[in-house]
Amino acid sequence: MKVLVIGKGGREHALAWKAAQSFYVDELFCFPGNAGIAEVAKIPEIADDSVESLLDFALREGIDLTIVGPEEYLAKGIADAFEANGLRIFGVNKDAARLESSKAFAKEVMKAAGIPTAAYSVVTDAESGDSILKTSKYPVVLKADGLAAGKGVIICNTYEEASSELSQMLGGKFKSAGAKVVIEEFLKGEELSLLLLTDGTNVKRLLFSQDHKALCDGDTGLNTGGMGAYAPVAAGTDELYEKVNESIILPLLNELKKRGINYRGILYIGLMIVDGNPFVLEYNVRFGDPETEPLMFMLVSDIIPYFWAVSGRESAEKSINGSPLPPFTSLEAMPELVWRSGYGMCVVMASGGYPESYEKGKVISGLDDVDENSVVFHAGTKSGRSGNVLTDGGRVLMVTSCGDSIAHAVENTYKNVEKISFDKAYFRHDIAHREMEREKNDHKNG
Repeated sequence: MKVLVIGKGGREHALAWKAAQSFYVDELFCFPGNAGIAEVAKIPEIADDSVESLLDFALREGIDLTIVGPEEYLAKGIADAFEANGLRIFGVNKDAARLESSKAFAKEVMKAAGIPTAAYSVVTDAESGDSILKTSKYPVVLKADGLAAGKGVIICNTYEEASSELSQMLGGKFKSAGAKVVIEEFLKGEELSLLLLTDGTNVKRLLFSQDHKALCDGDTGLNTGGMGAYAPVAAGTDELYEKVNESIILPLLNELKKRGINYRGILYIGLMIVDGNPFVLEYNVRFGDPETEPLMFMLVSDIIPYFWAVSGRESAEKSINGSPLPPFTSLEAMPELVWRSGYGMCVVMASGGYPESYEKGKVISGLDDVDENSVVFHAGTKSGRSGNVLTDGGRVLMVTSCGDSIAHAVENTYKNVEKISFDKAYFRHDIAHREMEREKNDHKNG
């Protein structure tokens, strides 16, 4: 079958890399793509990245399955547009995308469903917000209501800091995304990510993973789109999953059904584990980045049949252009996903100055020196005129490896990070530090 991946980041490279290995994929496209994606998929010439242009290409090329990476396309209703034209697409519709495109809406849904989450208020003006901040317990969390590329969450330790930040957010710091702000109680615990494939009723879970959002070692510094991730997480036990399923997943899917929202796609749950109990920090309606990189790297199962099952629309056909269709027509009939043993992890190599101002166009060296059992997923890269690879964004590369233990995975990954260089390259040196500490303590106690 012909498959199209939409997006240009590390997440999309990982999804395209995995899709390229599928038994069912004959031809793979990705748009807009990047220098790394171009090695596993064709980058088509499309006028622009609008929903209309992508739809026109998919219809013209006869794309059998489209996989959407970034949340912006989902919020614009790309799934609705494709399905209205008879095309199969993996990604939620516009109504379901509100779970991510509006944090206030997500909070409203959680409150109605009785889902455990932090106490909150929603404000649209600095005066009413300031009165809430004066009586708040610190630290406090401020969240831009709309999409802010993973940077719209600010933890404030004092009233003065929070008041200033709130004024900036409402004043346009995140453009229209900050016209409404959620003021939220700070929850202290361990943060985990859980990604699920769902057709709105049935669920197939991926491994628990852990992202590192802070820019600097020791989880300090500015909030970013993520500086590295690993999976699985020892704290993500089957017992914890059962708690999440009963108190968070099932209530959410039931509440969405009550509202007439047909949720088909990926459901990302940002969790805070407080004294063994899960609370929801946020919902995302797409694969996380950088969690996707180690997850796809660790996944043994062919992912395309799962995307096919989730994307709905039963088909009486047994093949497409002579190629067999995936064997399962429903997610319920699918087996559980199969994973490699051990750990997978990735370290983000970013441009100096990220997540604020940074330069582009730096030549990247050492990509061909990386070990065969590691993968460098490209995010902000482009091909240079001389055939070299140049930086083209804040987060540039996601260096991904695995190991029998987390210590082994960390060693393998950082060994390969050190082989790659570009001017002002920056990365954290302590990705997976909590898991390393857990493993150390287990050895002491064992």
